[in-house]
Amino acid sequence: MPTAEPARSQVRPDRRQGEPAISSAAAGEQATAERRWAWPVLGAVLLAALGLRLWGIGEGLPYVYNIDEAGHFVPKAVQMFEPGHGLNPGYFVNPPALTYVLHVVLAVWFGGGHGVLREYDLHPDNVFLLSRVVAAVLGSGAVWLLYLFAARLFDRRIALLAAAIEAVAFLPVFYGHLALNDAVTLLPLTLSLLGSAGILRYGRRHDYAIAGLGLGFACASKYTAGIAILPLAAAAASRYLEEPAAAGRDTPALAGRRTLTGLAIAGGCALAAFLLANPYALLDFARFRSELVHQSSLSEEAQGKLGAPKQGGVLYYLWALTWGLGWIPALAALGGAIAVWWRAAGGGQRVGWLLVGAPILFLAFMGLQDRYFGRWLLPIFPILCVLAAFFAIFMVRAASSHTRVPAVIPGVALTVLLLAQGTIFSTHGDLVLARADTRNLTRAWMIAHIPPGSRIVLEPVVLGEWLASSPGSSTRLWQKYPTLESVIAPDGTLAPQDIHKVALEDYETTLSPALIGSYEQQGYCWVITGSTESGRALVDPRAAPVAAAYYRALAATAQVVYHVSPYSAGSSSPAFNFDWSFDYYPLSYRAPGPEMTVYRLTGRRCRQGA
Repeated sequence: MPTAEPARSQVRPDRRQGEPAISSAAAGEQATAERRWAWPVLGAVLLAALGLRLWGIGEGLPYVYNIDEAGHFVPKAVQMFEPGHGLNPGYFVNPPALTYVLHVVLAVWFGGGHGVLREYDLHPDNVFLLSRVVAAVLGSGAVWLLYLFAARLFDRRIALLAAAIEAVAFLPVFYGHLALNDAVTLLPLTLSLLGSAGILRYGRRHDYAIAGLGLGFACASKYTAGIAILPLAAAAASRYLEEPAAAGRDTPALAGRRTLTGLAIAGGCALAAFLLANPYALLDFARFRSELVHQSSLSEEAQGKLGAPKQGGVLYYLWALTWGLGWIPALAALGGAIAVWWRAAGGGQRVGWLLVGAPILFLAFMGLQDRYFGRWLLPIFPILCVLAAFFAIFMVRAASSHTRVPAVIPGVALTVLLLAQGTIFSTHGDLVLARADTRNLTRAWMIAHIPPGSRIVLEPVVLGEWLASSPGSSTRLWQKYPTLESVIAPDGTLAPQDIHKVALEDYETTLSPALIGSYEQQGYCWVITGSTESGRALVDPRAAPVAAAYYRALAATAQVVYHVSPYSAGSSSPAFNFDWSFDYYPLSYRAPGPEMTVYRLTGRRCRQGA
């Protein structure tokens, strides 16, 4: 059995037919020269990535308005410090890798479990801020791994451009601000891609190990990151098909044994990494299985959210790519998916299988679900960035070989086009996040103008802590109407004999114009609304006609005493959308948060100062 790598495995898969081979010495000199300029540029890209993710990272604090951030990873990491709780998250709707990372970081930063619990009780904003910084750093680390992945697969120019695209793309930047698993997952996922590129290039055992470890940690961070298994499989298949041809003494059986050994290593590492980051998937298997099924059922819930888009998942995700990644990068990625097959065929390699299959299958699978959000596309962003960069460099090289135009001119032009949209909208998004949230402004106005203890009707655009007199306090500034209790009969009239709790997503089903008079009778004279709730009904009034009538009646009969808009003066408010209403992508935003309105009811009891 030969111990040396097959000669063919040392040939770069992207070298074009007819390109002259270069000597080892010349190749070494060329690599040294490339590193001299590539590393400073990479450093600038990484600093830009981190800066964009840290700018505005304190948005909303001391209050956390993203319901997923408030309920999933940070609170679970803190709960593990409570006496008698242990390390079992008791929650697997989202995998717990990020929870464990935060658990360790919080313990180190705040001096142990007692310090964490005390800080979370007195200053929870500090705990969330540190957790967001961790997410920003991990998201920026994914940009570095993307550079390594693309450099291994192609060259440093493509790698730098791919890293720059992900560094500024809107969706990775925005979700890099939050203590959620969306952007964080890109780190282990890209590590798996790096290993897969190593398998394709060299087929070494440690490449299989890297690919498997990245896959396991990625799945323990976000279940849909399992898409990384496709590039791994494609790379392994490529090694099996090409190794016998690379060295005459090899046989298909020998190549098959090496490939199977490599896949066994990758599979073992993936399983070990997954269980290391999610041990109770095995130790509490019944709950793990139950909540995994529950998570799957949520994504398949047929239009369960009022205000959700109706055009279908595939079309929605294609639209989301035009702003989450950018028009030019998305089109360039499509061009790269086509060009890489032509280039790969010419070079006799299987790069196309590694890069193209996963995004197509991911879009098809996610597009068939009944719920869809732009951030769910993030697991395929690293591959799309590489395809876009590959196409850009491919076009530059083609232009320089057929014209007398220096390559630097089209290179700079294409780089600007690829990065412009992401840079503009991510920078604008950071400017927005750095300003005061409209809900914070509304609360400050209410403290100054609504007497303590007053009865208010507050829509679920904030969490309970918003009403507390201070962090951790059980004292409430005002008495809040139970907005998540339904008292509405099918005909829209009050039905107090049939009061029952409703889910947050069904809040609009509790609304009716008849409620306004009921508020006054019970002494609730202040009504606070937010466009992220009212917008769900008003964007499709036929789906919630009674709720839409409620908002119209409230505007017609109550007095507006305070109103704050997140939009610039003279800008029209965009229609409600589950992405843009929460990630502030449109340039019309000047501040984060929904449009907030405080109404004073004008009935006799409220006029008398009740």
